[in-house]
Amino acid sequence: MLNKYPLWKYLLILAVLAIGLVYSAPNLYPNDPAIQISGSSSATRIEQGLVDRAAQALRDAGIQVKSGELGESSGLIRLTALGDQLPAKDVVTKALGDGYVVALNLAPTTPGWLRALHATPMKLGLDLSGGVHFLLEVDMEKAIDTRLNVYENDVKTLLRKERIRYRSLPIQDGAIQIGFTDEEDRQQASRLIASNFNDFAATETQRGDLQVLRLALTDAKLTEIRNYAVQQNLTTVRNRVNELGVAEPLVQRQGANRIVVELPGVQDTAEAKRILGKTANLEFRLAAAPDAPRASTESFEFREEGRPPVDLERSLIITGDQVTDAQASYDENGRPQVNIRLDGHGGDLMNRATRSNVGRSMAVIFIEQRPITRTVTQNVDGVEKQVEVPSFVEDRKIISLATIQSALGSQFRITGLNGQGESSELALLLRAGGLAAPMYFAEERTIGPSLGAENIDRGIQSTEWAMLFVSLFVIAIYRFFGVLATVALAFNLVLLVGLMSVIGATLTLPGIAGIVLTLGMAIDANVLIYSRIREELARGLSVQRAIHEGFDRAYSAILDSNLTTLLVGGILFALGTGPVKGFAVTLSLGIITSMFTAIMFTRGMVNLIFGGRNFKKLWI
Repeated sequence: MLNKYPLWKYLLILAVLAIGLVYSAPNLYPNDPAIQISGSSSATRIEQGLVDRAAQALRDAGIQVKSGELGESSGLIRLTALGDQLPAKDVVTKALGDGYVVALNLAPTTPGWLRALHATPMKLGLDLSGGVHFLLEVDMEKAIDTRLNVYENDVKTLLRKERIRYRSLPIQDGAIQIGFTDEEDRQQASRLIASNFNDFAATETQRGDLQVLRLALTDAKLTEIRNYAVQQNLTTVRNRVNELGVAEPLVQRQGANRIVVELPGVQDTAEAKRILGKTANLEFRLAAAPDAPRASTESFEFREEGRPPVDLERSLIITGDQVTDAQASYDENGRPQVNIRLDGHGGDLMNRATRSNVGRSMAVIFIEQRPITRTVTQNVDGVEKQVEVPSFVEDRKIISLATIQSALGSQFRITGLNGQGESSELALLLRAGGLAAPMYFAEERTIGPSLGAENIDRGIQSTEWAMLFVSLFVIAIYRFFGVLATVALAFNLVLLVGLMSVIGATLTLPGIAGIVLTLGMAIDANVLIYSRIREELARGLSVQRAIHEGFDRAYSAILDSNLTTLLVGGILFALGTGPVKGFAVTLSLGIITSMFTAIMFTRGMVNLIFGGRNFKKLWI
């Protein structure tokens, strides 16, 4: 029979529409402004009492609190006003101290039954709902100190190799200092260093009975170190943002020593803040022999409490810089571990150190820079004031101490970690790359719509006006069939929003333009079908035959035109950036949904109303 769908097609249409309604529904529930509290380390536990204490501190400061809740590894305090976020962050930071990360957040209000179906709101770009803006400042002094320490070790290794006697002196005012009791040794060392290192400006001084050789880095080398620190940190931050899975982030350099990071639509900002700014590295060292000289050993504590310190050799086997891949997993006993893969040089060093030390213990030292706030006295306009300045405390503790059973190569594993969270975080940091120098958050704020609320409202209104005028046009031209096209157009918008929510696509202001264009293209398919039905009726075909032929013969033209547009959308997405990608996403997804609603859904409604009935005339 003409113009009749089998039952399964009707059920399929209803199922698709139901799914679209469910997964587009979360966009009706706006997010609450909130602050999120998490530990500065993944091992730090957040208890309900801590959340209550933070909420009470906010109430005492006159900030209205909507609710406080405890998550799996963090606490969340919902506020009533967006403008209270920054003052609330300052209040909670002072109340809790340096052991916790307090970050701005947007807490979802989606009902539980929708969350149980994994239905979440559509991600919005910075130009619509904003996101989080971080301004990270690289600690240049620490970058130079780290490089000086490397140079100092290289210089002393060279002097020992050439059997030149020297005395170790601390680095002072950005210069390596080496003392000599004999003038001839100093001159020989100066010539040797000059022939092997061209990055120093050497000066000679007298300190008591010592001839001191001072090695300061040249201005060109200092500039190179600073640029390298920023570029390396920029690359690492980009890798870490990619690991976090943030849609359309912005990571770029600003000025001499700062990096801007903008994360649109980020929910877990505390996790992002901890991962972006953390400086983590590893050192692999052998346990010291019982009769080893004290000057060649160093004592380290375990991260795990209750275990006595262990003496390790000062010389390193490798560091985390030689790590090329790291993946979190579990050992045969279900305990967390990190599987490590080294580069070729690191694998050679590890093999050389372990094959001759089978039976000895090897320690893995985890190094991280924890940000703290110090209060110092500064002279401001002739008045001494207490000023809070960011600083860092370096933690170097053993996370694993195991006996070497056989020679190791470029692949091995690290055990002894405190839970799956720590193993995943360590693997992420090592995989993304280490920071060349610590960074602290010079600025953190939420970003409002970059084009202003008025322009955003106009963007939304343009969609509404487009829907209205397109609907009036098609109803005026095609009458009742125009009403059916309008219903299909409304469901097309619902399906498009639902699809973008499911796949996690980001809606931007150019994306709204893509939706408006999609509405026009979606109605274009119905126009082709209805025009074809008119032509078939003019040829004298019956109503049922005209409807059937109209849909069938218009199908190829609709498919061809939409495929070519979809191809253009794919090219825009592949080659474009930023706003162009936002436009391409909504355009491409809109083509897919409009093909369904304009052809299958519209024909389903026409079949239900006209199929199997004896109509002599069709008002179209």
